[in-house]
Amino acid sequence: MRVVVTGGAGFIGRAVINRLAQGGVDVLALVRDPAKAAQLVQPRVTLEASDLTDPAALERQFTAADGLIHAAGSYRVGIAAAERPRMLDANLGTTERVLDAASRAGTRRIVYVSTLNVFGDTGGKVVDETYRRDPKTPAGRFASWYDETKYRAHEAALSRAQAGAPIVIVQPGGTYGPHDHSAVGAALEAAYRGKLRYKALASSGLALAHVDDVAAGIVAALIRGRPAEAYALAGECLRLGDAITIAARAGGHKPPRLTLPTTALRLLAALQRRGLRLADSPADLGEIIASGRGTYWASHAKATRELGFDPRPLAKGVADTWGDDGTAHRRTT
Repeated sequence: MRVVVTGGAGFIGRAVINRLAQGGVDVLALVRDPAKAAQLVQPRVTLEASDLTDPAALERQFTAADGLIHAAGSYRVGIAAAERPRMLDANLGTTERVLDAASRAGTRRIVYVSTLNVFGDTGGKVVDETYRRDPKTPAGRFASWYDETKYRAHEAALSRAQAGAPIVIVQPGGTYGPHDHSAVGAALEAAYRGKLRYKALASSGLALAHVDDVAAGIVAALIRGRPAEAYALAGECLRLGDAITIAARAGGHKPPRLTLPTTALRLLAALQRRGLRLADSPADLGEIIASGRGTYWASHAKATRELGFDPRPLAKGVADTWGDDGTAHRRTT
């Protein structure tokens, strides 16, 4: 079996490539710069330079493939307005080009990696794949440009799948594990090591799953997923504050007592909009706050039933990742 993976140099893509290669699958990883993706080099993995902008080149690369996993995209929240066109193309434009090229090439199995953010704020409810947000309502409005562009990309993939393209959609939630550079991952690691000084956006709701479990779900979707179906690859549905407590206790530490009030963050965001420059802060702190006040919760029952998706509990996941002074994660990758 030969599978093409886009976004292989990213956090989830890297775990997907490891999963495929270790399972005996030949992988063609499309990356911007192979020289900067040395971490992907292993038997059965071939790197090829691609910025995913040339439809003809994509069609050629997909022609001999049995399957495609499209995991490329931009996953940042709080970007400057000037960066929005680039993110729109990275999430929507690239998805349209890749999926259309794969259809023209006759690729038999396609997995599009979407996100639970497509559901928007679920209002404290654990939803399933039938849930639909209404962006025209206050409850369904977009919290960030990332949120909007991924929603539009999801709709583009879904429309093509419903028209007959062999596309399966997977929707990871909050994902953590080795090589995670996100703010949530940093907070979980610091809590596990007893070094987190305070909690921020503690009421934010995430469905947290280990990246290796998410990768296993994505590969299972390639093999067993039903075209035009979506699968929520969601882990434990937790408030961020509770997740931090679990991580701290898993590491043998007490969770931080101090919680940074969201009102203080809103004040900083207002000052930022008036021209205040904040060191080591995203360009738009308001997007971070808007994204952090909702719940992005979903059930993984369908993915478990049809794909065998089995996310480990958060306490085990953080220990697997950061236990034994950081050596545990090498045994899981």
